[in-house]
Order: sequence, then structure tokens, then C-alpha cells
Amino acid sequence: MSRWVSSSSEYTMLQNLQIKNYALIEHLVLSPDRALNIITGETGAGKSIMLGAIGLLLGNRADTKTLYNPDEKCVIEGEFNISGYIIKNIFEEEELDYEEHCIIRREISPQGKTRAFVNDTPVNLETLRRVTSQLMDVHSQHDNLLLGANDYQLQIVDTFAQNHELLDKYKSDYQDYNKAHRAYEQLLNDAKESKKEFDYNAFLLDELQKAKLKGNELDVLEQELNKLENAEEVKAKLTTAALYLNAPDQSIISFLGAAVVNLNSISSYGEQYSQLRSRLQSCLIELKDVAIEIETEAEDVELDNEKISTLQQRINLIYNLLQKHQVKTDNELMVVQSGLEQKVSKVLNMDETLEKAKGQVEKTERTMLKSAEALSKSRLAVLPVMEKQIAELLKDLGMPNASLKIENEPVKPTTNGTNIINLLFSANKGIKPQPIKNVASGGEFSRLMLAIKYILANKRALPTIIFDEIDTGISGEVSIKVGNMMREMSRSHQLIAITHLHQIAAQGSAHYFVYKDNSSDKTVSRIKKLTNEERVMEIAQMIGGQNPSKAIVDNAREILSKHLIEQTNYKLDL
Repeated sequence: MSRWVSSSSEYTMLQNLQIKNYALIEHLVLSPDRALNIITGETGAGKSIMLGAIGLLLGNRADTKTLYNPDEKCVIEGEFNISGYIIKNIFEEEELDYEEHCIIRREISPQGKTRAFVNDTPVNLETLRRVTSQLMDVHSQHDNLLLGANDYQLQIVDTFAQNHELLDKYKSDYQDYNKAHRAYEQLLNDAKESKKEFDYNAFLLDELQKAKLKGNELDVLEQELNKLENAEEVKAKLTTAALYLNAPDQSIISFLGAAVVNLNSISSYGEQYSQLRSRLQSCLIELKDVAIEIETEAEDVELDNEKISTLQQRINLIYNLLQKHQVKTDNELMVVQSGLEQKVSKVLNMDETLEKAKGQVEKTERTMLKSAEALSKSRLAVLPVMEKQIAELLKDLGMPNASLKIENEPVKPTTNGTNIINLLFSANKGIKPQPIKNVASGGEFSRLMLAIKYILANKRALPTIIFDEIDTGISGEVSIKVGNMMREMSRSHQLIAITHLHQIAAQGSAHYFVYKDNSSDKTVSRIKKLTNEERVMEIAQMIGGQNPSKAIVDNAREILSKHLIEQTNYKLDL
């Protein structure tokens, strides 16, 4: 018998479960043992309710109808020791605080709003599922249905082969390939559409390029045209203004010059006269300068009908382009031109772009297929080993003629690789193995699933395994072997088993009893940890009914004592 080498601090485990205001549970606290925890009780006492609450921690949908008191919120909280489990990377990826003592909490308000927390940090249900799926594995009759699904069967093979890294590598490469392939397909569609518009876009671009547009050109052209169209009036006004300032006979400048001469003769008589003379002198200089500029402007103004025609044609061209492209300014026209240049260039360079994209598709496909081959090789290598180990376990579980065949069907790359796994099963001699969902009964399903869970127990870090009535359809010697397998698994994994069989219940390192309390106005589900003497009576009642005989009680005591001694031997490594 192998040694029990793990201790409570060396692997992940559920240390405490608290349920408040859920279904028939007002307030329940469970602190399970680190090994095999047995839960028994009458039908309808609340065992399935506990599983429902645990399901909320796993991210299942919530319903306000499950509130014990509809006016108060429901709280489900689990405390886990995760010191022995490699889960820190998930916390980092989800930006969660990592602590070896991890608290998962789910709340349902009376209004129906639900909230989830990991170490007091709010998370969405997807994140909650990602974390808790690594902390608990619940096996129920639903799993029996899952066992018939190819995806679930493939997960079993990958778990046994410990393909986590190979599968992650393949999925990453598969995503890269899909991304490259989608990009290539999009480019093909773009090229098809772009080529339809290419001739028209090229014509529009050529038209704009020939226009040789400049920024803010239209304002400058319109100003220049306005001046030329009014050249005669402009020239006349400028000439008249020049005469007023500087006519040969009488002008403003001549009169101002005379005024300066008069003040000049008296400037020595007082400072104020000198200042006045200086100011007039400055005005005289400025006016002479203005007069010269006006005369120059008047000389430059000419009536040029040819230039007017050229400007009008240019302005009309720009306005026609503005109207054609439905924009308001020549600057916007230049933006349109830039866009057309990109579209035309894209089509002209499309062959090169497509070639590069196609090369990327081929490159990522080669990488993906290489990863798929490595993953498939690892899967195929373990199939004979799995078949043999499961067949041997099924014999121990009272199915000596059972046979299991694991078939592989190669397929084109999918999310999970290039394999479809089919588990073919036969419980009877001479019957060819067939798909599980077609041949296995409830009891056979349960034993097959237990065998699978057993061979996977040391292959994956799923520390807390919950079995919900996996004993369906079995009894007698088989149930003893089922209990033995559970106890064996509990050496390295924390197990919680809901059972109706005394052979399994006696194997537990801790035993909890669920019952209904009708002492108050409203029925409440409660749970208590049984003492050894209480366990004797519970096992006796599981054997002989509500009022077991002394012989049955003695038998129960003997069965329980035997298993307690065996557990002590394991712990002491005797």
C-alpha cells in the first residue's frame, strides 16, 4: 500500500464553506477534512441544495427564487488553501491579488442582482469560472451525460497525457492561423470591391491631380479677380487720391509744408512751438510716403481681360470640383485627393499585399500543423495505456467482462486539434464495444466515470473533487471497492462524496449528516459533523433502517473501526 505523503498545506483544498440564505439553508458552515468527506442524509434533506450552492461558486446562473428569506441577500463563500497549486498565472492574467489563502464569494440580492468576488475583488462570471474550475471538480449524473460527448472524451485524454502545454501551444498557433486566414480573406474581398471602383477612382484622382490644387487658393484667386474686374475704378480713385496729396499747384502736402515753415520761424521762442513743428514735420514725411505708394499702386493697376478670363476659368474649375465631390473648401478637396491616392495605390499594390498575406497564412499554417502533430502524437501514445488501466479498474469494480476501446479519428484542424476521440464501451462478454451513450446504464456509467476520475486523479491539479451519488446502481462488494478507490484518491486529493451506501460512508475520514430541522415555523436544512459513535448509528441505519438491531449496530461498529484503523495506518505509514 502506497504512502500518504501529502499534508494539508501541500495541495489545494476547500477549508471552509459558508452558505447563507439559500433555498432551505438559513446559515450553514462546513469545514471539510483534507481527505475523504462523506455526506449522508435523508432524501430531500438538503444534500442537493449544498451542491447547488457550490455550483454558484463555480459560476452557475443564480435565481432569486432560491433565497430562503426573500428580503435578505444570499451569500455563498468558500475559503481555499491554494499554496500547493500552480494557479498564480491565472490571477496575474485576470489582474487579481494572489494570496495562498483564497476567498471566493458569490452574492445574490433580493432584487436579483448577483456579484462575485475573488479575494474581495469584484469579478465577472467568466473570470469566476476560470478560477474556480481550477479549485473544484464536481462529478454528478450530468457528468455521465457529458461522458458521451466527444469534446469531453478528448479532455479526458488530454488530462491523462498531461497535454496542457501542448494544447495551449496549439490553440495559440491555431488562433494565429485563423487571424492570418481571416485577414487574407478580407484582403481578397477588398481587392474584389476595390477593382470594381478602380477605374472611376483613377479618373477622379487624375482630374484632381491635373487641377494642381493649393491650400486656400480659392480665397486668393477671388480677391485677385475682384481687383481686376474693378481695375478702372480702382485706378481712378488712386489717381484722384494722389492729386489731393501731391498736386503741382495746390495739395495737402504743399499746405502742410507751408505750415511747417511758419512754425519753424517761431520754434526758438518756446518748447511747445518746437514740438508742434516736429509733429507736423513727421506728418509731412508720412504723407509723402503714402502719396508715393498710392502713385505706385495706381501705375500698377491695369485692365487685363486675358488674366480676368484665366482667373475665372480657374475659379470655375475649383467650384465644379467642390460641387462634384460635395465639399465646401479647396482644402477639403485636397483631403479627397489624398483618399483617392490611397485607394488607387492600394489596388496598384494589391498583388504584392495579397502575396505577403498569403505567405503569412502559409507560415502560420505550417506552425499550427506542427503543433497539431505534436499534440496528436502525445494523445495517441496514451490511448493503449488508458484502455488497459480503465479495463483493470472496471474488473475491480465488478465488471470483469467490460471492454473499452478508445478510437481516434483524424480531422482537419479545429479549436481542439486534429483528433476526434470516441470512447467505445461494452459491459458484457462477446458484445462489440459501441459508443458509450448507446450502451451504458446508469450504474455502468458511474463506475466507468469513477475509473476515469481515478486514473486522472494524479494527472491534474484538481484538488477538491465532489462526487454526487456516484454509487448509483452498485451495491455489495463493488461498493466496497468504490469506497477503497475514493479513499485511495483522497491521499492526494480532497474528496467530498454524497452517498447512500454504508460501504462507502464507512471509508470516510470525516462524516457529515444533513437533516431537516422542523423546530421552528419554517423548515431549515442543517449539517453536523458526526462523532465516531454517531457514525456507527448512521451506518447502522443505512444498513438496517431507522431502528437497526443490536447485531446490525455491532456490525456497523466493526466496519467503521476497521476503516478507522486502516486510515490511522496510512497516516502513520505503518
